[in-house]
Amino acid sequence: MRNNYFIVAILVLALFLNACNTKKQESKDSDSPTIESPYFGQKPPGLTAEIFAPGIVSINGRGEGSISFSPDLDEVYFGVFKEGGDPSVYFSKLEDKKWTNPKKVNFTKDKKVGELHPFVSPNGKKIYFTAYDSDFENGKIWYVNRFENSWSNAIQLDSPINGDDVFYPNQAKNGDLFYFNISKRKSYYAPNKNGKFPEVHELEIEFGVHAFISPSQDFLVVNTRNREDAQRNDSEIYVCFKKKNGTWSKPINLGNEVNSNFGETSPSITPDGKYLFFSRYNEEGGLPNFYWVSTEIIHKLKTAYFKKEQ
Repeated sequence: MRNNYFIVAILVLALFLNACNTKKQESKDSDSPTIESPYFGQKPPGLTAEIFAPGIVSINGRGEGSISFSPDLDEVYFGVFKEGGDPSVYFSKLEDKKWTNPKKVNFTKDKKVGELHPFVSPNGKKIYFTAYDSDFENGKIWYVNRFENSWSNAIQLDSPINGDDVFYPNQAKNGDLFYFNISKRKSYYAPNKNGKFPEVHELEIEFGVHAFISPSQDFLVVNTRNREDAQRNDSEIYVCFKKKNGTWSKPINLGNEVNSNFGETSPSITPDGKYLFFSRYNEEGGLPNFYWVSTEIIHKLKTAYFKKEQ
């Protein structure tokens, strides 16, 4: 009889452990990257750049470049690429207080080889991006209209902007569109005219690519090879401030709190204006991860710059 009780006890314990393991696995399988946060549950950075969402968005073995959040901070779009491969746009959404697992978005439905540099418009109704043919040829700015739970077919932007090879679209709050003209190797902007962009103007900054405008257009960030230290010839992040007369200051290096001995590229500012994101090429194999830092570092430089200019 004692043996029977022993066998029954073992069976009950086995069933209990199996149920616990099943519950844990179900919980693991249903887990989203993080909960209840506009930034994947990450602790906000201070004045020194930190890696963003490691193992969730910044994943070893692939590169991440250019990231854009929706105005409500409940959607994110970012570029992903692997060595020797063409880039794609990935997407995640905050649903029921949890972020969905980032998945690839094929906006052009394979009409174009590569899609990169996604940017959510300030009103959240459009996602602009760059698309190109093989060998990075014919780079143009496209967009999709944002529906409640889907996107429209991809549309190439009808504007003089696309008269050359271009990339890296982004907008200020008033809808002015900024981008880089690959053909001319200069940054440009197109004023918003009732949702259209019938004219373009050169952005008269001294140097830099991947120019990204702040929401209120009081500053922009760019990246370029270090101009101050010949020993650090990798790309670094700079800021330009808009002066009262509408011209731009000389690009100012953001210093060691942002830049490193690795390359930093593709800067962007979040819609709330609180954080600077960029890619740092410090992963083994030369691939980049996302880093972020408080824009307070930019505001401190701005105060110091205009105080000096007085």
